[in-house]
Amino acid sequence: MGGTEHLDIQREGATLVLTLNRPEAKNALSLPMLVGLYDGWVEADADDSIRSVVFTGAGDSFCAGMDLKALAGKGTGGERYRDRLTADPDLHWKAMLRHYRPRKPVIAAVEGYCVAGGTEMLQGTDIRVAGESATFGLFEVKRGLFPIGGSTVRLQRQIPRTHALEMLLTGRPYTAREAADIGLVGHVVPDGTALDKALEIAELVNGCGPLAVEAVKASVYETAEMTETDGLAAELKRGWPIFDTADAKEGARAFAEKRPPVYKRA
Repeated sequence: MGGTEHLDIQREGATLVLTLNRPEAKNALSLPMLVGLYDGWVEADADDSIRSVVFTGAGDSFCAGMDLKALAGKGTGGERYRDRLTADPDLHWKAMLRHYRPRKPVIAAVEGYCVAGGTEMLQGTDIRVAGESATFGLFEVKRGLFPIGGSTVRLQRQIPRTHALEMLLTGRPYTAREAADIGLVGHVVPDGTALDKALEIAELVNGCGPLAVEAVKASVYETAEMTETDGLAAELKRGWPIFDTADAKEGARAFAEKRPPVYKRA
């Protein structure tokens, strides 16, 4: 199991927990953090015993966005990771889920600040839980910058366009309740309990057939921009083979026998 000084990786049963761990800087993105994140996504996909991923932040924040000095590998011990970025210049975008989509469901557990790059990474997750004092927002335009982590493309596909444009063009902060109202997050829970709720959801995912879960996730994203006709054809192509798996037969047998299923990814 990997990890770096700014990114913790832990197992909770069949769930891999990735924790941004730079609380003194509100978990602003650093090179060690991005290297650890990318390695965590790859580890989750490579290990069939991992059924889901929970993505969270240490301390009182999820992520306050970019730390340009730290991303250059300066002043944070990041110099020794420069070779990773040289070998793969796209590594930071993969780490931020801009150019990488994990096969396993990713559940975000947000406390405190989730702004700028934090909100951009959030859009690469599948299910989202926020503590009631969490803050969201894309502040780039207020600083004369561009939210280049994917928000001008993804946000309008995830929430109504009028809300996406307001968030993008005003650079104002959003409360957790506002984020839930516009559909950016799915759950608002008492402060300090977002991780518990995310792990609870992960356990529900983990109890389902892993081949089915991965195929369903893939189908949702694959068909998002298709016509209905093309999407339905793609869904059949991806979904029909699942019915012939040993997992599908085990699910039916367990239901008939009134017992928990034991899936083997077969």
